[in-house]
Amino acid sequence: MTKILPLGSLAMSLAFSAFQVSAHAQLSDRKVAAKSELPDAPSLGAWLDPSDLAETAPVAEKGTGMISGTVLDTNDDVLQGASVSLTNKAETDKREVQSGPNGEFAFSALSTGSYRVTVTGKGMGIWVSAWLPMNAGDIRIVTQVVLPIAAALTSVTVSGDREELAQEQVQIAVEQRVLGVFPNFYSTYDWNAPPMGTRQKYELAFRSMIDPVTFAGAGALAGFEHFNNIFPGYGGGIQGYAKRYGAAYANSFSSRMLGSAVFPSLFHQDPRYFYKGTGSISSRTMYAISAAVIARSDDGHWRPNYSHVLGTFVAGALSNLYYPSSSRGLSLTLSNGLVETVGNAGTNILREFVLKGITSRAGGRQ
Repeated sequence: MTKILPLGSLAMSLAFSAFQVSAHAQLSDRKVAAKSELPDAPSLGAWLDPSDLAETAPVAEKGTGMISGTVLDTNDDVLQGASVSLTNKAETDKREVQSGPNGEFAFSALSTGSYRVTVTGKGMGIWVSAWLPMNAGDIRIVTQVVLPIAAALTSVTVSGDREELAQEQVQIAVEQRVLGVFPNFYSTYDWNAPPMGTRQKYELAFRSMIDPVTFAGAGALAGFEHFNNIFPGYGGGIQGYAKRYGAAYANSFSSRMLGSAVFPSLFHQDPRYFYKGTGSISSRTMYAISAAVIARSDDGHWRPNYSHVLGTFVAGALSNLYYPSSSRGLSLTLSNGLVETVGNAGTNILREFVLKGITSRAGGRQ
């Protein structure tokens, strides 16, 4: 049986159905509009600040070299709070630290190059190292950085350039005398003494050869040879003594100028003996003897002492020009060269164990 709704109920039913259709259409339109208005999904860059990326990115390492050391005073006590600065030759890397409670300091992450350490302290003098060459991965310990009191400063000045520092080394050398009399020009008691330039090497060599003690030494040697009639070809009397004196001084002059000025300038080697002062007696003795055939180069490295070896043997060869004809020959060259080399080794032993304590103005320490 078909059910017939009243007219009022039928109208209400139709209106409700129309409302449902309209509402459903509006809801669909809103969903489409909302979807079209939404932005694209944000990328990683939208959430990260570029500066955050810069801070978290790994930083390229400048280098792996390190220079360290310990600052001491003249009593060998550690010195805290000293100002320690580091700079390279190009002056592109400048740093400064304070020495720690144990006097220690360190500079790390050093690139390849040459560096200089300068140390100052309140009421103290100034200590400046030589140029320290550094390669990748090198670890260099600067030994015994000793700050003198300001009034006792005798080595280097912080404001001096390379030429001034080199000239200062000559001045220190010529003031060093054993017992205040005998020259001890070629000993240095500063392990980190800056190298001398060519001009300073010639200046010191010439200064040593015009020293009164040098003339007296040649005279004493000539007297010994004359008394024992060594090199009889020179004859006797005053003329024989004068010839022996001339030969003795000529030997000394040629050996000194060649071995301490000419060849050191050509090979860039330091003609001085660097006092060691530490270690066992045997190790110091071996160091002193080896210094006759091993020398420090101007760049701070140790190499065969071409300068001294060549200087002594070339001087021995030149002696054939003025010795008696009966004494000339290869034997004269070899004997003079060997005697000079052995004599230098013996002198180095005296320098290591004896001369410092009796040398005036023996400034600096290892």
